[in-house]
Order: sequence, then structure tokens, then C-alpha cells
Amino acid sequence: MLVFTLKRLVSLFFSLVAASVVVFFVIEIIPGDPAALMMGINASPEAVEELRQQLGLNLPPWQRYANWVLGLLQWDFGVSYTYKTAVSDLINDRIWVSLPLTVYALTLSTLIAFPVGIIAAARRNSATDVGIMGATQLGIAVPNFWFAMILVLIFAVSLRWFSAGGFAGWDEGFLAGMKSLTLPAIALALPQASILARVMRSSLLDTLGEDYIRTARAKGLSRSQTLWRHALRNGLIPVLTIIGLQFSFLLAGAIIIENVFFLPGLGRLVFQGITQRDLIVVKSVVMLLVFAVIVVTFIVDIAYGIADPRLREGR
Repeated sequence: MLVFTLKRLVSLFFSLVAASVVVFFVIEIIPGDPAALMMGINASPEAVEELRQQLGLNLPPWQRYANWVLGLLQWDFGVSYTYKTAVSDLINDRIWVSLPLTVYALTLSTLIAFPVGIIAAARRNSATDVGIMGATQLGIAVPNFWFAMILVLIFAVSLRWFSAGGFAGWDEGFLAGMKSLTLPAIALALPQASILARVMRSSLLDTLGEDYIRTARAKGLSRSQTLWRHALRNGLIPVLTIIGLQFSFLLAGAIIIENVFFLPGLGRLVFQGITQRDLIVVKSVVMLLVFAVIVVTFIVDIAYGIADPRLREGR
């Protein structure tokens, strides 16, 4: 397991290096002047040149890249052109909205998908299975922002159980903060739960068709005992993959939901940075999200090795 983990750490390191090069290249090395883009078409040449000096764009590309990476390692992302404050401070404020929202949504998705997928697999081709698969197909087909608007209409406008948007803040208490994130988390979780439930059902059905499952049944185990003792663990490999991908998607792809509910998260910060041409903010937040995705992928790889010994033994 130690060798397996070290190999994944080396892969993580090179992935981060490659990702940083790509992000830097796309933002700063592509044709065009980032300073001119940020200042707008009506800016004077003097103002553009002054911003170039502030951003260090007069330095060679390799030196700008080295300075940027060193800043990242020290949690120094530079100063936002729009907000006139350190990007690290903006990220510190916003990440405590996006990260709890992501964990909340992923927890709801997993709690819904696991029992639903297991029930569908245990009752294959029954009315229950058909109904579950129809509901999950609907959950996949309907966009999450539509779910969000329906939830606002029902629970915020009609029933008035939740606020229609905004974030109460953790200063108001844990329950107040979680209440503000409940509707966005449900809107994010429902489509992901539908995907995860279908993957769970498909993986379990494939596992239940294996020879060792038939051997377990021949030894006298019931279908439910075989499912829980043997099939479930072996069917978790593709499910772990989807959970890892969903965490990455929820963290990096919640821009629409955060804008629907006016949540001050990283997604809304990236959206504002793009609309305001604040490339420093966009570059920094994108790299942070890439780092989160790669780390989650690493954790999923380690979970593979724990769930299936054959993977860490190279078989």
C-alpha cells in the first residue's frame, strides 16, 4: 500500500505541474495583452502600461511563471484589480461557503443514491426497479437550476420555510448557515444522486453475475446476504469514481446555483472575475479548483487500493 500511495503522489505532483503550466499559458501567454483586456478598450496607453508594471507583465514568461508558482506555495495569489484586495483574502472568505455547500450536496447525493441503487438492484425488473429508474432518468434530464427555481417557488415563496437567496453567515450560527445552504444543496444533489443511483445499480448487477456470487448462493447464502457480504464492496469501484468526479463537479461547477441563490462562493467569484475582466482572480481561483480536483482524484485512487487489493498489487 505504501508503494501504491507513493506512485500516486508522484502522479499528483506531475499533474499539478502540468495543470499550472496550462492555466498560466491560457491566461497570460496567449496572444493579446492581459493588461489592455483588463483596462478595457477606452483605457489610455499610460494606464495600460502602469497596470503592466503592477502585474509584472514586462518580465519574461518563465520569470512570471516562477513568481506565480512561488506565490501559490506561500498562499499569495496577488492583488485583485477589481476589489483592490488580496486574492487570498477573497478566496478565504468565499471558500467557507463553497466547500460546505459541496460537502452538504455530496452527502445528500450519497445518502439518497446508495439505498435507492441497492433497492433497484435487489429488485431487478420489478415495478420498484422500473419506477426508480424512471425517476432517476428524470433527475438526470432536468437541469439543476430548474430544480433550484422550483425549490425556491415551493419552499421559499409559498411555504416560506427558507429564504429565497443569500447566505446568513457562520457568525449567525451553524444551523443558520446550513439552513441557507439547504435549498442550493438539494438542487445540486438531486441530479447527482440520480447518476450515482444508476451507477450503483448497474455495478451491483454486474457483480451479482460473477462466478463467486453464484458459488456463495450455492453454499446456502440468501440473495440479500450475498448482496451485502460480497457484492456490495466489489461493486464500489465505479461508484467511488463517480463520487470523486461529483465532488470535483460540485466544487468547480456550482457557478449557476451560486448565482441563482446569490451565494458568495468561489463559483460566483469566478463569474464576477470573468465579467469584470479580473484575470488575476480568475487565474488564482481556477488553479485552486484544479488543485482540489487533482487531490480528490488522488484520494479516490487511494480508496481504490483499500477497496480492491488487486489494484495496489499491480494486478
